[in-house]
Amino acid sequence: MSTIEQGDSSVHVPVLLHEIIETFRQEVGSWQSGISGDASSGSRLPTSETSFWYVDGTLGGAGHALALAKEFQKSTGKKLNVIGFDRDSQAIARAQESLKGYSEKLILENENYRAIEAVLEKHAVPKVNFILLDLGISSDELDNSGRGFTFLKDEPLLMTMGDPAQYPFTAKDIVNGWKEEDIANVIFGYGEDRYARRIAKKIVEYREKKQIETTMELAEIVKSAVPKQFRSFGKKVIHPATKTFQGLRITVNDELGALKEGLAKGYAQLATGGRMAVISFHSLEDRIVKEFLKEKKETGKAHILTKKPVTAVPQEIAENPRSRSAKLRIIEKIN
Repeated sequence: MSTIEQGDSSVHVPVLLHEIIETFRQEVGSWQSGISGDASSGSRLPTSETSFWYVDGTLGGAGHALALAKEFQKSTGKKLNVIGFDRDSQAIARAQESLKGYSEKLILENENYRAIEAVLEKHAVPKVNFILLDLGISSDELDNSGRGFTFLKDEPLLMTMGDPAQYPFTAKDIVNGWKEEDIANVIFGYGEDRYARRIAKKIVEYREKKQIETTMELAEIVKSAVPKQFRSFGKKVIHPATKTFQGLRITVNDELGALKEGLAKGYAQLATGGRMAVISFHSLEDRIVKEFLKEKKETGKAHILTKKPVTAVPQEIAENPRSRSAKLRIIEKIN
């Protein structure tokens, strides 16, 4: 979402909002031409699709959803149909309040977006027109969840985006119960930290004396494992525990598995001519998105609307430092 960096403190700001609104506006225009029967527009939307559905797979602070609902009303004079997903029940409650009065039909599900197929079937929604996946973790969750996403506060070591009781394991379970090799694989494979083996070794040595309970405790262990010259951090240098926390969070929430499944199921639920926009924040996510778009293009099922990933302009980065690692890719479904 708006962040994977943990050294910045600011309220949630929708990332690449201008770019998302622009591609959404184009899609709405194509949809309007389709339902009016304007063949000259080149619209590929079936004229029978008279309802426009927007799916926000990672609702978070509902910043994107609210902006697009306002844009839809401005462009069409109608209210937007919104389906939103979030594993955090508090985010769902906040979105319910934020979107009140701005949507025609509002379906908010306390689910991972990989459940899109089942949710659309439950609510008898045939196809959708625009899907947005703003990956990672929102600023709200990072700063206020109390579930251990940030080492800037001393919190329980959970890292669950939803109710911890619904998860098979938490970050605390990993660092206190998994084998050293498996911990190293998590930190290297999902955190892409070259000091993964040193960090895993330190974790295992520490837990032999006592359980690792909190975020700051873990952060200090990681810091002690890296070479001294890499222990300092600041505005331009990330904290040495950032990658370890990323690896643990991705593992706990099965983020890459959810992304692969969500892309496939979401694309299947798009109407012809519909668009899917995905904002990723690190190379592992972006690689999955890039390969998915490439496969759909090569099989003649889609147009890729972004030859290169769209990134934040300097002004946005200055106003919202968390946007600096964001990459946007967009695909349009064809017959």
